[in-house]
Amino acid sequence: MDNPQRFGALPYQDIKKFIAAGIFGNAKAENVNPASLDLSLSEEIYRMEGIFLPRPGETVTELIEKTEHSRHNFENPLERDVTYLARLNETAALSADIYGYCNPKSSTGRNDVHVRVLSDGVSRYDAIPRGYQGPLWLAINSRSYPVKVSPGEKLTQARFFNRDTRLTEDELKDVLREEPLVFDSHGESIDYEEIKIRDGDGSIILRLDLDQDMVGYECLGSSKVMDFSQRTFYHPEDFFRRMKKEDESIYLKKGGFYILSTKEAVRVPPSMACEVAPMDERSGEFRTHYAGFFDPGWGYGKNGEGKGRPATLEVRPFEDMIIRNKQAIAKVKFERMTAIPEVIYDSIATSSYTSQSNAKLSKHFRE
Repeated sequence: MDNPQRFGALPYQDIKKFIAAGIFGNAKAENVNPASLDLSLSEEIYRMEGIFLPRPGETVTELIEKTEHSRHNFENPLERDVTYLARLNETAALSADIYGYCNPKSSTGRNDVHVRVLSDGVSRYDAIPRGYQGPLWLAINSRSYPVKVSPGEKLTQARFFNRDTRLTEDELKDVLREEPLVFDSHGESIDYEEIKIRDGDGSIILRLDLDQDMVGYECLGSSKVMDFSQRTFYHPEDFFRRMKKEDESIYLKKGGFYILSTKEAVRVPPSMACEVAPMDERSGEFRTHYAGFFDPGWGYGKNGEGKGRPATLEVRPFEDMIIRNKQAIAKVKFERMTAIPEVIYDSIATSSYTSQSNAKLSKHFRE
């Protein structure tokens, strides 16, 4: 399933070459993942009275000066439900055939920290257009509890492309004949005909898993501060409540924040990447894709022996919901890489979520 046309998402080795060539200014090689580049906070950060998008020709710096703001001291935590704007260390000098999109990192999303990248003159969040040359900024809003971050912290990641190669429905059928992409709870691969809920747009619909005794976590909200520099440090009970199913269903409160898991296990071949896409509103008014990107090799194993891994979802309902076992909860779209990365996710010894088998909190929490 290699992609000889070399169209699609750029792999590890190409991102490293771009760093060496200065296309990604101030970027570090150790921040390169199989198909993405971690972006890090600089020492410049502001507490904002609101968030904005630049119009064409406007820089983020100009708009900061027009908006009520104050310089933030990193010694203090980011307050809950307050927007902060930080300049990122990395800059971009893209050629006319390369563009980028950004996604929150998994640990950011699992802590209900909402982050979005802003670029000069770009009226879209998380977009780095073809030929963009300039700085990058990050809007940060911690929704459930105050968090402490420091310069150098990596809350978001950028992916780069030379063409959109997300699979069409016909391409998805063809790929599933050659390569398993999803597995059931018994470790059996699922073919196209077995996927009963479809949107017909090349995506795969994943269902909620309520078969386990502990099905997920409900965020309690807290005045306690979560320090992002601490790993395996916090007790889950300080910020979350463990959820157990009740009669094959759970109740989600409007505006709440939940960590849940999919019944299906996702397997990403090295020649592809995968992201969680917005659900059709006909499935209900909720969001599950705050930090939804799977690197090449996720659930693949070091040598292709893997049978996928359930996806952990960050769920925020916009209405009170009773959601049942095996109900549609998320959808994923696969896309082709320009080449197989020299490093894949399941071969990275420091990966935080290779042991994930059900709903899992971020790496900051003890098991």
